[in-house]
Amino acid sequence: MKQILVPVFAVALAATPIIAEEAPTEGDGSQSLMEQGMELFMEGLRKEMEPALDDLQGLAETIGPSMQTFLAEMGPALADIASQVEDWSVYEMPEVLPNGDIIIRRKPEEDRPDQSPDAPEADPPAGTTDI
Repeated sequence: MKQILVPVFAVALAATPIIAEEAPTEGDGSQSLMEQGMELFMEGLRKEMEPALDDLQGLAETIGPSMQTFLAEMGPALADIASQVEDWSVYEMPEVLPNGDIIIRRKPEEDRPDQSPDAPEADPPAGTTDI
């Protein structure tokens, strides 16, 4: 009799952890503390950000039409400038003068990033002057 009870008892003990490790089913309300904490954190973040997002949406509605007009008018000109400049890293940050002019200077040779030896030097187009 003991010989039969020992294996049955061992199988019963081995099956117990399998039952305990079943994943909780959806909708039964059981969440880990990490899940509950993350849910509370995200809800608080959403409540804190809601006024700022509403203001941002109002700003987008206000300036949206003027931005569309600007992009329609200036888009082709900006695309032309971007196609003419091969490497933006050789230029300094733009500087706005008191009269409203914008100057973009080339960096001095020693401040420019290293160029690969096989890359051709970019000469300015004929008839132009570096300012």
